[in-house]
Amino acid sequence: MNNLEKISKTVFKYRSYTPIPFLIIMLIFQQATLQSLITGFVIALTGEGFRLWGVSYAGSETRTTGDVGGTYLVISGAFGHVRNPLYLGNILLYVGTGIMSNALFPYLQIIALVFFYIQYRLIIIAEEKYLKGTFGKAYEKYLDAVPRLVPRITKYKDKTVTQPPLNVKAGLRSEKRSLQAFTIITIILIIQYLTN
Repeated sequence: MNNLEKISKTVFKYRSYTPIPFLIIMLIFQQATLQSLITGFVIALTGEGFRLWGVSYAGSETRTTGDVGGTYLVISGAFGHVRNPLYLGNILLYVGTGIMSNALFPYLQIIALVFFYIQYRLIIIAEEKYLKGTFGKAYEKYLDAVPRLVPRITKYKDKTVTQPPLNVKAGLRSEKRSLQAFTIITIILIIQYLTN
């Protein structure tokens, strides 16, 4: 294992904690306006939509903090448009929440965008290695056709790849913590806005 792979695995393991400093700074320095709240909320909600759409196919395996892995090569739903819909969703969630707060605008939002893009690119390195080794040519075909983080308009299809069923109920269960955190942050920002 080379140094980049070691870094990728470490970043993967601790990825759930990296938003915390940004959230603290955002709440301390918030300067929310009605426009920033609405614009940021729409962006963040779009991100949560990508996450829910993705986990409704990929399931709770997306919550693992151990080793990179997966039972299926998921190409259904959001994965048919972008290879990493959960990471795209996270980036939109973080940047959208930052826009809602209007904290240190635009510097905090730009730093967050760059930071999370780099973090997810490192994680993607480890995941792509695993997926190539596990799913071989089917993954390589998918890799060539579907972008990492910028969705394609038309949906990728490959009928030879077995897919898990759509399960929105399980997706909502898996997203419970993300939805709770997003709701709490939104409520705090609205209260801060109303009391300023």
